[in-house]
Amino acid sequence: MTDHTPDAVFHNGRFTTLNRAQPTATAVAVKDGRFIAVGSDTEVLALAGSGTRRIDLQRRSVLPGLFDNHTHVVRGGLNYNMELRWDGVRSLADALDMLKRQVAITPAPQWVRVVGGFTEHQFVEKRLPTLAEINAIAPDTPVFLLHLYDRALLNGAALRAVGYTRDTQAPPGGEIVRDAAGNPTGLLLAKPNATILYATLAKGPKLPLDYQISSTRHFMRELNRLGVTGVIDAGGGNQNYPEDYEVIQKLAEANQITVRLAYNLFTQKPQQEKEDFLKWTSSVKYKQGDDYFRHNGAGEMLVYSAADFEDFRVERPDMPPQMEGELEEVVRVLVQNQWPWRLHATYDETISRALDVFEKVHRDTPLTGIHWFFDHAETISDRSIDRIAALGGGIAVQHRMAYQGEYFLERYGAKAAEATPPIKRILDKGVKVSAGTDATRVASYNPWVSLAWMITGKTLGGTQLYPQRNLLDRETALRMWTENVAWFSNEEGRRGRIAVGQLADFIVPSKDYFSVPEDEISFLTSLLTVVGGRVVYGEGEFAPHDDNPLPPAMPDWSPVRSFKGYAAWGDPEGAGRHSLHPARYQAVSSCGCASACGLHGHDHASAWGSAAPASDLKGFFGALGCSCWAV
Repeated sequence: MTDHTPDAVFHNGRFTTLNRAQPTATAVAVKDGRFIAVGSDTEVLALAGSGTRRIDLQRRSVLPGLFDNHTHVVRGGLNYNMELRWDGVRSLADALDMLKRQVAITPAPQWVRVVGGFTEHQFVEKRLPTLAEINAIAPDTPVFLLHLYDRALLNGAALRAVGYTRDTQAPPGGEIVRDAAGNPTGLLLAKPNATILYATLAKGPKLPLDYQISSTRHFMRELNRLGVTGVIDAGGGNQNYPEDYEVIQKLAEANQITVRLAYNLFTQKPQQEKEDFLKWTSSVKYKQGDDYFRHNGAGEMLVYSAADFEDFRVERPDMPPQMEGELEEVVRVLVQNQWPWRLHATYDETISRALDVFEKVHRDTPLTGIHWFFDHAETISDRSIDRIAALGGGIAVQHRMAYQGEYFLERYGAKAAEATPPIKRILDKGVKVSAGTDATRVASYNPWVSLAWMITGKTLGGTQLYPQRNLLDRETALRMWTENVAWFSNEEGRRGRIAVGQLADFIVPSKDYFSVPEDEISFLTSLLTVVGGRVVYGEGEFAPHDDNPLPPAMPDWSPVRSFKGYAAWGDPEGAGRHSLHPARYQAVSSCGCASACGLHGHDHASAWGSAAPASDLKGFFGALGCSCWAV
């Protein structure tokens, strides 16, 4: 006789299910990783047996788990414990202090790496550090700082470590900036591609396997802390299959994956792309794996000649004339093997040429039933959207414009930026569309930044990119991060909602997503994250339920030990003090740098919030007898 007793019941919550037949609930029951009941406390608790785990959600709001349609967890996980993350840090002064503290504990020959996830526009100072500032902080420890995919800053020690001298030639498409004597200054520019940035970073030390396992687990836990329960991994340059997937495979075998991962295979050798996919389609079965680690097709790079570049500081690159022929060869291999694919494409000029290829292949071998799609598509045209619809494809958008919208405005103007990408029009035309981050280099892995960007239309620097008519309401934006993504992993009806039969992935956000002020959406985190009915993250009142405690990050000098992750949340009164609370950020942002209090610096919010009698701002001395009152 089958036992239908649930493994766990979560009750006394306020569930937004995204199931239109049952939009709300207060309790759910889970068995074997899936929802077996969604309803009222009375209905669901009645199902519990003596061995059922019961968790009281304390009337908190609950959402389906967030599902990133495009990220690089495999690559990011291998390096996470080595990287000093400036994601979400709102003051360059704080970021440089983080750098100084990390330099002090990083042993030779290791580097200090700040590898993307931030933009200069997020800083109050609205600038990057200078090479002089970095060299003053780190005269002997190599420092590599990657800003988006437009440039890297290397201090003198890093230049020595990678061996760049006046005789070093830059690869095609990149520039080593030099002084009057011809010596490298430490500034590397992607003009117009990022090869020089990838190649230089690859020269740094790597972690041994056991440390890479620790690193990947800590990265997944950081994603869980932000409410991410699943991702589609888009591969990456210099990411080798199957070698670089060994860590994920070991975690899968040990049942230690806490973020469901569907992976696409990214071509590895220019001019040998067809050979890559012939080999893989004969040795890898589409969808092989399980609900936690599974193959998802090809891309985001199919052929190098079809990869445009998203650096809006430089002119749009034209794809070479051989693009169509090379792309067609690969697409025919994929269609014959019924493999879906994704294709990186920033500009409509690239998309329209790729569609010529897809339509040609479709005439011979229909693409019907294959879940293929374009990634990014910032400047896609209505005509291209219609062509995608006719072929049954999709569009996966990411929040890259939140990080470099200002650069787009400078080059193309406000009118051109009004719908980049045109999410509202894509939805209106009925084309499959979902959202993600493209983390960890050109943008942060924080999903709430993406949600805030779609809802407010603002960059991280506060620039209003989009008019009201192009903004999404909160429910639509949430669906972009949940049920909509399921088509892109070919899992429609299996995940993305809180509904009977679907995978039991859900989160308890730190505040109610539907009522928190718009400017606070990007500051949300998760208090409780559940994947397959298992509590993979819990904090505060939910910490006792956490089934996924981790040992400290390895190695012992890892930046993750000090700063943890996004916005330096592990150092809330230090590096994270201006970054973790909207009021504090707004205070430092509004005061600029001209009115620092001698006692509190720019941390006026702490003084204003003090319970001391002197905290009356209207008093003669203001808060604690300091000068914060003068702001």
